[in-house]
Amino acid sequence: MSDVTRVKHGRPVHHWRRDLVELAALFTAVAVADAVANLIGHGPDGPALLVISAGVLAATAGFHVWWARRHDHAPPPPGPDTGAREDAAHTGAVSPGRQEAAGAAGTAPDPAQSTLWRMRTTVRDEPGSLASLCTALARLRVDILSLQTHPLADGTVDEFLLRGPHELPAAELSRAVAAGGGSGTWIERADAHDLVDAPTRILGLATRTALDAAELPLSLRQLLGRCTIRSLPATSAQARAEDGTPVEGGYEGATMRLRTPEGGLITVERPYLPFTPTEFARARALVELDTRLGPRVPRSHDVLTLPQGNEVKVRRADPGDLDAAKAMHDRCSRQTLSMRYHGPVADADRYLRHLLGPRFGRTLAAQTASGRIVALGHLLWDGDETEVALLVEDDWQRRGIGAELLGRLVAMAVEAGCESVYAVTQASNTGMVAAMRGLGLPLDYQIEEGTLVVTARLAATPVVSRLPYEQAEHH
Repeated sequence: MSDVTRVKHGRPVHHWRRDLVELAALFTAVAVADAVANLIGHGPDGPALLVISAGVLAATAGFHVWWARRHDHAPPPPGPDTGAREDAAHTGAVSPGRQEAAGAAGTAPDPAQSTLWRMRTTVRDEPGSLASLCTALARLRVDILSLQTHPLADGTVDEFLLRGPHELPAAELSRAVAAGGGSGTWIERADAHDLVDAPTRILGLATRTALDAAELPLSLRQLLGRCTIRSLPATSAQARAEDGTPVEGGYEGATMRLRTPEGGLITVERPYLPFTPTEFARARALVELDTRLGPRVPRSHDVLTLPQGNEVKVRRADPGDLDAAKAMHDRCSRQTLSMRYHGPVADADRYLRHLLGPRFGRTLAAQTASGRIVALGHLLWDGDETEVALLVEDDWQRRGIGAELLGRLVAMAVEAGCESVYAVTQASNTGMVAAMRGLGLPLDYQIEEGTLVVTARLAATPVVSRLPYEQAEHH
């Protein structure tokens, strides 16, 4: 008969006064009914009146039951406890930026009609600075999807992944950030690949580096964004001392230097954005991982059946193939070597050691069943550009080996996120030109003093993985 209307110390509290009143009313009703029954029962219309009275009592009881049930299931009135709990439930899982956006703009932009932006800005290292910046973004209905912080000595660099209205221009976004206290702001377009959170992306890069030593330059490029990476071979101890780079590397402004395990130097340049201590620590951790694992190349291979029925094995090559590569050079004619190297080869040993090194690119080898290497294909990282080169032994030319190696090298370049590849050869090298045309890609030709540079644009090929800063717009 009682209902629960409030909670005290976490337990329901019942209304005992209401129970006492209902019990007294019940006894009173019984007494009144007995008196009426005795009075009416002795009259001439007594039975009819008793039936009518019973109907009235039944109707009254039914009304009482309906009324009690209605109040038992009614929702409790809003109180201070309920309101506070609801507010906590709505704001507990929302980031500060999203909470500011919800309060200032009401709703986030529709993902189907929005644009992704990657933004980096410097804010003062004091309480409330980030809140001011988030409030400025919220006024433009910009949603903060992720945030990374890079502490500095005189402030904090905050890197945002934003989703804003499609009609919002980058200039207006920059002005809003400046009004919110941001300085040194850098903004560019992002895409769906940037939605992967930073820890997951870094773990993926570490996995790729662990599986293949040639992935280190590419992993650094994907980790640090659009930049130019150059690998310099190992030099003498005196030369290393003169360049001033410590063993663990270092950075200054938009230039970073990292020592490789064999004593070489990887230089990373990013003129549009200075490096931060956090980025240097991540890059150095990748290099340390590569150092601990040592030289490694995937050992998988494919068997290629040539039109003549011969079978050759296509696999990755590494410095361990230096002797076999030199032996192939010795079997090649002077004309073939001249086509490949654009002149006489003065020091094949040093040049091949450079080409087979994993720091400078990837090399594919075509190997016969007897273990003889008959062709080499190189994909070379040339700063922010990529070069492809082929050398096929004379007796194995015009069998489709060069075209097969070139196609695989271009597929590697696409997977690495390269925008184009170029080949440098002589204008009379019809075999290389035919192989480039066989790719079915847009080609650019440039001829200078008998040297032909053929560039293939990779935008028309399906991209397996894309760099975070690829095809971005600078503002």
